[in-house]
Amino acid sequence: MAKAKAKPKAASSSHAGMGAGFNESVNRYFNKAANHMSHPAGILEQIRACNTVLEVKFPARINGEIQVISAWRAEHSHHKLPCKGGIRYSEDADVEEVIALASLMTYKCAVVNVPFGGGKGAIKINPKKVSVEELERITRRYTVELIHKNCIGASVDVPAPDYGSGQREMAWIADTYQSYRPDDINALGCVTGKPVSQGGVRGRTEATGRGVYFGVREAVNDTALMKKLGMTMGLGDKRIIVQGFGNVGYHAAKFLQEGGATIVGIIEWDGAVYNKDGIDVAALDAHRKATGSITNFAAAKTVKNGNSVLEYPCDILVPAALESQINEGNADKIKAKLIAEGANGPITAAAEEILIKRGILAIPDMYINAGGVVVSYFEWLKNLSHVRFGRMDKRFEENTNTSLIAAVERITGHALTPSERELIGRGADEEDLVNSGLEDTMIGSYHEIMETWRTHKKVHDMRTAGFITAIDKIATSYSSLGIFP
Repeated sequence: MAKAKAKPKAASSSHAGMGAGFNESVNRYFNKAANHMSHPAGILEQIRACNTVLEVKFPARINGEIQVISAWRAEHSHHKLPCKGGIRYSEDADVEEVIALASLMTYKCAVVNVPFGGGKGAIKINPKKVSVEELERITRRYTVELIHKNCIGASVDVPAPDYGSGQREMAWIADTYQSYRPDDINALGCVTGKPVSQGGVRGRTEATGRGVYFGVREAVNDTALMKKLGMTMGLGDKRIIVQGFGNVGYHAAKFLQEGGATIVGIIEWDGAVYNKDGIDVAALDAHRKATGSITNFAAAKTVKNGNSVLEYPCDILVPAALESQINEGNADKIKAKLIAEGANGPITAAAEEILIKRGILAIPDMYINAGGVVVSYFEWLKNLSHVRFGRMDKRFEENTNTSLIAAVERITGHALTPSERELIGRGADEEDLVNSGLEDTMIGSYHEIMETWRTHKKVHDMRTAGFITAIDKIATSYSSLGIFP
């Protein structure tokens, strides 16, 4: 079936806010990188352009009244299929924001060598203001709209969770798609981020935060980079502030703390907590679950103006909330030497120019928060292969390792302890393999970006190097395929 394509719509006056500015920032980053490259202007324009934008409106009964819901799905690039990108549920969503996020997904997938084109979706609603039943009806209706326009499917376009959505919503989407496509053997591959019981993959929930940890760990162990920034090697003496304590922020903070760093500040929408001697992330999470907020945590100082903590002293700042949090208004007050963009677009283009002049390095979102799409790729592969990772080789590995242990003990005359035998003898299960694949991807991609940076002497920041890396890969794909097949 031919794909129904709608022309991109210009932003209305109501969209002239954050979304438009975000899209402008992404295009400024792209243009800055393109100036260092020799690809034909036509190929660069094709890479930059958003191929398809679907905008739909449909009625929904909310609190007893009929309301018209606006929703979008953007497919930025078809150089690789399927397209891939999350669905956010937000009253602030607009078409420009969706286009910007879809374009970032294209570059993100290219940077981490995931064979997808970029996509993104949004439903203009606050999920906290509707009942679960209403939210389910809206999600299922949105899915039907995507099905009718051929904007969802394992080989076409594969959504995932984003701001305001999670496993539950992805399960609803998968179920709706299956009911409309009962003859599609790969129907579960139409969406990722599902519960494990519904075809999800173990390790997906923690993936983005874990990827942030792997990327930061790689950076602080980069001798040349640490020398450039005037920082010591390793995580052991690093003080970190995290903005956002949702899925990404919580897991990033958790893994960074386990890696040896000290989390001194956590920022949320209703305030922040700060303790220069460190915050126990697990204890703060328990407090949040018990009270509904991170504020008034006994082991830290509560700061009512939460975002002011972005400007507090620290070595590494991890903005893992929403876009445009570091802007021209606060960029000159940031004290961190290294910023890891756990969120999409937390630094505006204008703010980054200020940070670069101050010698502050941003590890770009297109790389550092790519853990989600990497593990989504693994989930998609699992759905298409119809077999759990590790199922065929786990016991073989364990039997081989057990035989090896017995041989070593016999030769050395030394018996291992039960804990040592368990550690060495176990075979890899699904989560082990997923985490290993994520770690390998984040390490390899980091060094690809840094090699690009070293090669281009006139490039002064990691984001531009990342864009160059992505654009090169996409341009090669288009050149091989032909721009207009």
